[in-house]
Amino acid sequence: MLHVIRSDKIAEYAGQEVTLKGWVYNRTDKGKLQFLLVRDGYGFIQCVALKDNFDPGLFEKILHLNQESSVIVTGNVKADKRAPGIPGGHELSIRQLEIVQAAEEDYPMRLKEHGTDFALENRHFWIRMPSQWAILRVRATVIQAMREWLDSNGFVNMDTPIITPAACEGTTTLFETEYFDHGKVYLAQSGQLYNEANIATFGKVYCFGPTFRAEKSKTRRHLTEFWMVEPEIAFCDLNGMMEVEEQFVSHIVRQVLEERQAELKSLGRDISKLEKIKPPFPRISYDEAIQLLKKMQDGTENREEKELLNIEWGMDFGSPHETKLAGHFDQPVFVYGYPTKVKAFYMEPWPGRPEMSKSADLLASEGYGEIIGGGERISDYNLLLQRIREHKLPEEAFRWYLDLRRFGSMPHSGFGMGIERTVSWLCGISHIRETIPFPRTINRVYP
Repeated sequence: MLHVIRSDKIAEYAGQEVTLKGWVYNRTDKGKLQFLLVRDGYGFIQCVALKDNFDPGLFEKILHLNQESSVIVTGNVKADKRAPGIPGGHELSIRQLEIVQAAEEDYPMRLKEHGTDFALENRHFWIRMPSQWAILRVRATVIQAMREWLDSNGFVNMDTPIITPAACEGTTTLFETEYFDHGKVYLAQSGQLYNEANIATFGKVYCFGPTFRAEKSKTRRHLTEFWMVEPEIAFCDLNGMMEVEEQFVSHIVRQVLEERQAELKSLGRDISKLEKIKPPFPRISYDEAIQLLKKMQDGTENREEKELLNIEWGMDFGSPHETKLAGHFDQPVFVYGYPTKVKAFYMEPWPGRPEMSKSADLLASEGYGEIIGGGERISDYNLLLQRIREHKLPEEAFRWYLDLRRFGSMPHSGFGMGIERTVSWLCGISHIRETIPFPRTINRVYP
């Protein structure tokens, strides 16, 4: 029986005849020998065509196969440590080859250097490149592991609205649209508020989907559309939430290390740094973080870096601050107890220190900065109403949210983890735009 195989399983078929369906990523001409690097969605495998094994007419067609031609190849699997590819170490000696479609010659994403703008303009082809393929495979595993851990630990998936009547965290970064006779509505920044309703039904829930920010940011850590998972937990305080986060993140890292070794290796990722990711994670207060940043500022002679690290108590951290703090630890680190004024209106104040909130951000190691933001929510009706008024938010739009504090209120906490930032950290890449198939930024909506 002839096996139609996936390239990532090729080692299981050494010495056997198999069929592989895919696309020609590269062809190396050695006269009577043609080396085809074929990708099939699961990896890249070297396939060798010897002239003597083919009809002259077919071999002539192989000689002129362009990049991205779709093919079906059949042949014997041979172990060879020198064989290139992902995972590599095996090649296919071709006995039969069917050309499904001979790609045209003017393929835009040829195997040469391309500028970033050109690559993004041709993102529909750029994702076929080995580096982009590897990053997006890691992304898929992150999402799978994320769901697996939550589903196995009592969380119920609840889908929350993308169209909302009011802001969750602020009114300055919203995409707005007209909604029939209801006036203006907004694309969701978060599903959190709705999950606070859901926990009163299910106890532990999460939502996962796209979120939107209309901020005009051009940093390597920002997209206008990104994907976020948001767990919410009833009868849970800030410490309990951080314990959940470290178990959650550690599971994701373990799963990626287990399933995506070949992809990480192809990206040049130092996995020894990821192997250190185990709970418990270090925790420092915002107060301690400020002192640490001031020491770092005093310890550098670089004038530009001194200016970037300038910070006073009460200020929110920018990317330079998060990068420095995260780079100080070889594990992800929690920073907790942020100033109330830099966090969202629904954050529970710190006991005895109302200027502080029961909030926590998780900064990824190696200087990658925030991947999770969360905290304990206000459970008192009067305090929540006061905060809504202080933030000049429309009370009527939040009437249902306030109702949750009148009927069955309880201490509760939750967090949001950005998929793209997490993937960027795990893959060791510098820009978030490569971690989503089709990135949306302030100057790009095509393709």
